[in-house]
Amino acid sequence: MKKLMIGLLALPLSLNLAASHAAPGDWVSYGHDAGGGRFSPLTQITPENVSKLTPAWTYHMNPTPDVKTSGRVPTSTTTPLVVKNRLYLGTPYGRVVALDATSGKQIWAWQLPGTDQPPFRGLGYWPGDGAHAPRIIFGSTQGKLIALDAKTGAPAKGFGTDGIVDTKTPEIMNGLPNAYYGYSSPPDIYKNLAIIGSRVQEAPSKGAAGDVRAWDVVTGKLAWTFHSIPKPGEKFHETWEDDGWQQRSGVNVWNMLTIDAKRGIAYLPFGAPTFDRYGGDHKGANLFSDSLVAVDANTGKYLWHYQAVHHDIWDYDLDTPPVLLEVNKDGKHIPAIAVMNKSALLFILNRVTGEPIFGVTETPVPPSPVASETASPTQPIPNKPPQLARSSFALNQVADLTPELHAACQALIDKDHLTGSVRFEPIPSDHAIIRFPGGEGGPEWAGGAFDPKLGLFIVNTNNFGYVEKLVKAADGEWNMTSARFWDAKTHLYCQTTPWGMLTAVNVNSGDIAWQVPLGISDLLPEGKKDTGRPSNGGPIVTAGGVTFIGGTDDQRFRAFDSKTGKELWTTKLDYSAHATPVTYQGKDGRQYVAVVATGGSYLASPAGGDSLMVFALPKN
Repeated sequence: MKKLMIGLLALPLSLNLAASHAAPGDWVSYGHDAGGGRFSPLTQITPENVSKLTPAWTYHMNPTPDVKTSGRVPTSTTTPLVVKNRLYLGTPYGRVVALDATSGKQIWAWQLPGTDQPPFRGLGYWPGDGAHAPRIIFGSTQGKLIALDAKTGAPAKGFGTDGIVDTKTPEIMNGLPNAYYGYSSPPDIYKNLAIIGSRVQEAPSKGAAGDVRAWDVVTGKLAWTFHSIPKPGEKFHETWEDDGWQQRSGVNVWNMLTIDAKRGIAYLPFGAPTFDRYGGDHKGANLFSDSLVAVDANTGKYLWHYQAVHHDIWDYDLDTPPVLLEVNKDGKHIPAIAVMNKSALLFILNRVTGEPIFGVTETPVPPSPVASETASPTQPIPNKPPQLARSSFALNQVADLTPELHAACQALIDKDHLTGSVRFEPIPSDHAIIRFPGGEGGPEWAGGAFDPKLGLFIVNTNNFGYVEKLVKAADGEWNMTSARFWDAKTHLYCQTTPWGMLTAVNVNSGDIAWQVPLGISDLLPEGKKDTGRPSNGGPIVTAGGVTFIGGTDDQRFRAFDSKTGKELWTTKLDYSAHATPVTYQGKDGRQYVAVVATGGSYLASPAGGDSLMVFALPKN
C-alpha cells in the first residue's frame, strides 16, 4: 500500500479553540480534537518498543472502597481529558476529578448533587477567554448542564445557578414533563459554545425531543436549537406522514458530534425514531432520523444532510462519532468525513457538500411482513468500502468450534423455531429471526480513528446477532423480545467466527488495507481461541505508528502496528476496558497511555472494577 504523507494537511482542519491552547501532547476532547480522529502526534512509543510498556500508576475511582455500594456500580465507558498535565475524569460514583497526569495524585474532586451522574463517555474542556478561566463542561444523566472551574473544581461563577443549568425546558420535553431526558456523551466545544445532543428513551414512542442545542459556555444561556424532527412549516416536515412527528422521541444525537472548526460546520449524527423497530405509526422517510446533518456551528442553521437509513425499523442509528478525513482520489485532495451506522456501512462523504466520494447504490431490500407498516423499498449501500460486519445468517452457519457449542446453538434454534435473515430484512411479529448486525450493531458507539500519515481509518466491529421478534401490547404500543444469539452459559456465540474484528480502511481507495480478529475466547481449546470478541470502546492511533485499543470482553488491552495490523503488545487487566483510551505526554517528558477498566468479562465475572490504568515505557 502506498504511503501518503497527508498528516500536515489534515491536522489544521481539525483544530478547535481548545486545541489551539493545548500542547501537542495533550488530549483535549473525546476525539483528541474537534475533528474526532483520535490521532496523537506523539512518537515516543513505537512498534519497536511498545512491548516494553509497563504500569505507571493506577487511580481507583471509588472514593470509599471499604464501604459496599448498594447495587452494582455500572460499567464506565468514559475517556479522560488531559490538559497541561491535568487529567480530568468523570466517575461512575457521581464525581468529577482532576488528577496529576504524571503521578496520578488527586488534585480536586466534585460530587454531583443527589444521585446524578456525569455522562458515561467523557467531559468537555473550554480553555477560557482571558476574562474567564478554563472550564470543565458536561451534561449529567438527569438533564443538567454543569460547568466547573478547571483549576479548582468549584462551580463556575456566572454559569446558570451555581454552575448548573436545568436543560429540561418545556420545548424539549414535548409536553411530557415526566419523560426521560439526560446526557450520555460530552459536548463539543466551538468558540464560546458547548454543542450537545441528548439521551432519550428507547420506548414508548412519545417522549422528549432529540433536538441538538448549543449553550453559551460563560453564562449557560441557550444559543441555538436544531430541530431533529422538522416542525410544521420547516423544510422536510413532509417526510413525516399522518402526524407521526407529534411528540415523537428518538432522532437524537446520543453520541458525540464532530466540528470542522476551520469551516465552522458542526456534523450531527442522528439516531432512529422511537419505537425503533416498528414504523407503522411514523410513516415516511422520517428526516432527520439516521442522517448526518451539517449545520452552521455558530447558528445551528441547516446546510445539508445525508440519510444513511430510510425509515429505520432496525435501530440502525448513526451511532459512532463522525471523523474528519483528508482523501486523495484521482489526483484531487478532498475534505471528507467518515460516518458509520450500526449496520457497519461506512459512508465517506465530501464534508463540504455531503456527496459520497466512492458512490452509493440505492439497493432493493425485503418488504415488511407486518401488515401495518411499510418498509422503504431501497436502502443506500456504499460502493466502497464493503460492509464491515456480518449482515445475514443462514441456518447452516452455526458455530462448530466444539461439539458442545454446536449442540447448544442448534437446540436454541430448534426450541424457538428461529429463522435466519438477510440484510435489512424487517423484524416479523409472528416468529423470531436471527438478525445481523444485532441490536448493539457492528461498530459500537466509539467508532473509528484516523491516521493521516497512513491514510487509514481504523475501527473495531462486532460480528454477533440478536434473536428478535415484534410484540404488540394491549395499549397499541409496539415493543419486542430481544436476546443475543449465543450460548448463554458460556457466552460463546452461535455463528461461525470471527465474532469481533479490527479493520483498517484505506480512505484514498476505499479498500480494506488489513483486517484481523480482535479478542480471544479463553474457554475454547488451544488452536481455537482466536475467535475475536465483542468490543465496546474504540481505538486511538499515534504518529509513532501504534494503534491502542481495549474494548473487548476478554479483559485485554492491546497495541497493533497501524500499518500492518500486527498485534504487538497485550496485557491482561483485572477488568475489561469498555472505554476508549488516551495517550499524552506527562511533565516528565514520557508518553503515557491510559484507559478506564471497570467492565466484566465474558467468563461471567460481573462489572464492578473502578480503575483508571496508566502505562508508560520504563524510565531511562
